[in-house]
Amino acid sequence: MNKTSSKVTSGLKYVYLIAFFALLSGFFHPLITNTSFDGVVVGVIVLFVGLAGGIMLYKAAVSEKRRFVFLGIGFVLISISLFYIFQLTGRV
Repeated sequence: MNKTSSKVTSGLKYVYLIAFFALLSGFFHPLITNTSFDGVVVGVIVLFVGLAGGIMLYKAAVSEKRRFVFLGIGFVLISISLFYIFQLTGRV
């Protein structure tokens, strides 16, 4: 596999994640109801923060040196994502 093919594959996985998160956060709702896309953008950001927290927890599981740093950062990011979810639903 050459270098440009590897870069294209790497870029496509991020495009896939953005598209999946946009669909997951309700991309079609604003199109049907003629409202703004603010909720979709915030939903995608919340999902990316949660994903980053999950990646940090994974790195904590496979890392020997910085296990507690990754663990702390992962739980903080997931907590921030959960706080955003509660704030969006009006429970805070």
